[in-house]
Amino acid sequence: MAGRRAAESLPKLIRTLRKESPSTTLLKPNRSQALPSLRRAFSLYDQINLIDNVPEDQLRFQGYTDTGFTVNGVNHEGSLLCVGNLLTSWSPTKFSEITPDSLSIFQIVRPIPELLILGCGRNIIPVSPELQQFIRSTGMKLETLDSRNAASTYNILNEEGRIVAAALLPYGILS
Repeated sequence: MAGRRAAESLPKLIRTLRKESPSTTLLKPNRSQALPSLRRAFSLYDQINLIDNVPEDQLRFQGYTDTGFTVNGVNHEGSLLCVGNLLTSWSPTKFSEITPDSLSIFQIVRPIPELLILGCGRNIIPVSPELQQFIRSTGMKLETLDSRNAASTYNILNEEGRIVAAALLPYGILS
């Protein structure tokens, strides 16, 4: 039933994205125009960021700036560390300051998250072997992303009920 409704609404969505009315489309059937990317129209990132009705006790990144993030309607400046549904400020202000000491909370937190999502700022930066070894020693896996995609990935996995952590530098950080 839901699949049929989605299929029926697809032409309307495409017309809306092309900013054409249905009558214009019918009057000019041979006009050649590029269709909008359906990947863009249905991207998971856009869908997740349109959903704002989540339980109050669940962390949800709703936006970002070059200097911070909006989480559950509250603006936070600087770097953030999220473990499950707990949020705290995090001391690193640039990627080179991310060390085993800056992530030492993972030596004591229980249950241990299955994945640490590391938001590097605007660009993905390779993690040092020392930091990789430390993260492995805690029992977590590591996913390194730019901070925008790291926040979105955290939202998805957290909404699935998975135990994940995120360590995010603001998006404006370049190194």
